[in-house]
Amino acid sequence: MIVDTPIYWLFILALPIACVTWTVTHEEVFKEPREFCVKRSKECRSLWQRKFFYLFTCEYCFSHYVTIALLLLTQYKLYLDDWRGYILAGFALVWIANIYMSLYNIIRIDLKKGKIIAQKEEESIALDRSDDHPER
Repeated sequence: MIVDTPIYWLFILALPIACVTWTVTHEEVFKEPREFCVKRSKECRSLWQRKFFYLFTCEYCFSHYVTIALLLLTQYKLYLDDWRGYILAGFALVWIANIYMSLYNIIRIDLKKGKIIAQKEEESIALDRSDDHPER
């Protein structure tokens, strides 16, 4: 059955990784903590502090930590049933999750572009109507 295959779970488990990662690194709900982390990643004196805070601003970096948490929670392994299966699963999940986030970003850009075009057309139509009926 397809549900029991590790490849099936690779694509399913990458979804929550992408969702959590995107939410923390891009969405408005985490804006203030993210801005704090950006500031600290630039202003901290020690290298390890700068890198620690940077992890919460970079979707690729943060996706590794979300993946580790999910691997600990699910004990998902890919191809091998020992510790090597965790390593393979980790890198594969990060890769698939980042593909999902890239696709999501492309879709969001297209939607924003469509909204801007529609708004400009509505403004143009409203302007044309006001030109047809000048107020006296």
